Amino acid sequence: MKRRTKIVTTLGPATDNENALRELFIAGANVVRMNFSHGSADDHLKRTEMVRRVAKEIGHNVAILGDLQGPKIRIARFKNTKVEVKQGQPFVFDGKLENDAGNEKQVGIDYKELPNDCKVGDILLLDDGRLEFEVTAIDGSKVITEVIIGGQLSNNKGINLKGGGLSAPALTNKDMEDIKLAAQMGVDYLAVSFPRTAEDIRFAEKLARAAGSNAGIVAKIERAETVSCDETLDEIIKASSAVMVARGDLGVEIGDAELIGVQKKIIQRARALDRAVITATQMMESMITNAIPTRAEVFDVANAVLDGTDAVMLSAETAMGEHPIRVVEAMSRVCIGAERQKSTQISGHRVELQWTEIDETIAMAAMFAANHLSDIKAIVCLTESGSTPLLMSRIRSGMPIYALTRLKETKRKMALYRGVEAISFDPTVLARHDVNRLAVDELVKRDVVKEGDLILLTKGDHMGILGGTNALKILKVGKIV
Repeated sequence: MKRRTKIVTTLGPATDNENALRELFIAGANVVRMNFSHGSADDHLKRTEMVRRVAKEIGHNVAILGDLQGPKIRIARFKNTKVEVKQGQPFVFDGKLENDAGNEKQVGIDYKELPNDCKVGDILLLDDGRLEFEVTAIDGSKVITEVIIGGQLSNNKGINLKGGGLSAPALTNKDMEDIKLAAQMGVDYLAVSFPRTAEDIRFAEKLARAAGSNAGIVAKIERAETVSCDETLDEIIKASSAVMVARGDLGVEIGDAELIGVQKKIIQRARALDRAVITATQMMESMITNAIPTRAEVFDVANAVLDGTDAVMLSAETAMGEHPIRVVEAMSRVCIGAERQKSTQISGHRVELQWTEIDETIAMAAMFAANHLSDIKAIVCLTESGSTPLLMSRIRSGMPIYALTRLKETKRKMALYRGVEAISFDPTVLARHDVNRLAVDELVKRDVVKEGDLILLTKGDHMGILGGTNALKILKVGKIV
């Protein structure tokens, strides 16, 4: 059984050479993530060239996701690197304190607007929510708090406001420079950290296009305010090419008890609005050091697959972990196991709706036929933009979708779409009457279908035109008309 759910792997020291990359792709990585929070421009450019070279060498279709750092809302540094804060003690966050002057009573902050964003009674969460501080007073540049949950606090830990509401812009000056770098790298997707509204996504897209990048924009859903309002969430999803359930900061801001329900809602809304969705953060974190995942991690990945996520993401597991290849292999096995469940192959999605676009109508009709005509073995989709295969992949089905395209950028973008396998194929250089036969021959060469099998084929009457899909055929291999 071929895996349908895609795997995103983060690059780092553990996978920073050609042999490791080759093994990573063979193990099942479909997308590589480059984290702009770490590394120089030269580092990222060299990794990009290496990814493209190795993927081409082994014949794998691999997309690159550039991940912008976003606003760094962090404390400054302590004189002695770390301190111990105890429950009930007062503690001050001071925007005017020197960067390395922190002690057991106070620490500086790099986000100078924190006093303006807070009010008495607010809860500040430090170090991914491990420590809690209640705001008791605001005094100029100082946020005065009482420690609610204490512990060890060290340099440069992140700050979250419980329930959200910090006003830091989604795109910093560094992000704007990194967008130009992403264009130079030719990334396929560009992730925006901490967007508050759809306008943040549109602004990032505008900057990317001005820099010469046609990357799909990925909204990382990690602020509480973006999931507390359904309208805001939907607008962000619609403004994006894909969304990421970024469970680290999101879980801190909304609380772990709410996170699973919100994750399911984001996946459901993304699929309903025809966008791809990535589920991320700590999916197999124990495998940073352990050779096998925990049962809880197996269930976590499987549940995301059952909910319909397009991709599951690995972060430190492949960037700096001890077992980067094993963790991809383990994640792939879990995905395949979950995909064997009948619920992942049955869909009533949009059966009751009317459609307004011809290509969407063809895509929905093809998937309805594929799910109801028992002898169909595969779906073949000739595409320019990749939009028809994306629409098809929103429908739950066990049927493989083979997307044939002449454009390498479109081919790489489809590496993220669940259940879609992209193949290089240029119908514009073929005689019109040969297109169907040669498209099917591509699947025969790959041992996907054999003579006598039925396949569904979608295409446009006029090849090479975006959004031109207007035809659906059911063909028998070996008897192509």
